Amino acid sequence: MVDGLIAKYAGSLYLPNIQITDIVEVLILTFLIYQIMVWIKNTKAWMLLRGILVLAVFILLAAIFNMHTILFIAENLVTVMATAAVVVFQPELRRALEKLGERKFLVSVVPFEASKEKSHFSEQTRESIIDAAYAMGKVKTGALIVVEQAIRLTEYESTGIQMDCLVSSQVLINIFEHNTPLHDGAIIVRGDRIVSATCYLPLSDNMNISKDLGTRHRAALGMSEVSDALIVVVSEETGAVSVAQGGQLYRAVDEEQLRKMLMDIQATKKETGKLRAFLKGRHKNEKKTDE
Repeated sequence: MVDGLIAKYAGSLYLPNIQITDIVEVLILTFLIYQIMVWIKNTKAWMLLRGILVLAVFILLAAIFNMHTILFIAENLVTVMATAAVVVFQPELRRALEKLGERKFLVSVVPFEASKEKSHFSEQTRESIIDAAYAMGKVKTGALIVVEQAIRLTEYESTGIQMDCLVSSQVLINIFEHNTPLHDGAIIVRGDRIVSATCYLPLSDNMNISKDLGTRHRAALGMSEVSDALIVVVSEETGAVSVAQGGQLYRAVDEEQLRKMLMDIQATKKETGKLRAFLKGRHKNEKKTDE
């Protein structure tokens, strides 16, 4: 009898045929939904979402109590509100798409531009940045140094004064010295050269930033949110050296920590360069074989 009941209920159960593609699909959707939730929480879109939830509650009450006028207005305003939201939050949507496209595994696998090989910087440049940052920190000279990686910062480079000089600790200290023409704003370092100074950077909309941080740190964090650059910040108030990268701000780092971060992006560039060189060599060999 018990066996009969088990067979009866077991026969009525629906057991879906789960495949590997289904598992992969669920993982992808989970990742995308999580990224969207994090993005909404850290931008003005969080306020928009709260406003939408309030409106949804009112519309739900209107539907329950059959308030036809409110339902008619809500139905006709949905398209207009969706378009308005896209227009108002265009900068945030653009940053989200840029963030999606700057994942390091894409940069390391796909050789987007051959010119990116020139962005590799030497050990001398790395040590010059470190020496200058902590020398300026000791005398509380504010500084903002953007080290470009795979994503070209031409858009922000054009907001400043064009330069073309080798990176050295003396040049960096002189640029950010008080009351000099180039001290205000950020400099952009591409490879071993400073390409622009007094650049304007986008300010972060992250609401979790500490209130004791000023515009310089907010600009560094904002730049790290829209690009893959590493930004070194020297506080004018405390002299502490901080680093912004990947939408994260690492405060009061010491020399070894800064050196490790710079060496990490050096290693990434070297690996990318080797991959491009391998692909170029392979392409040349294929041409020779065809000939």
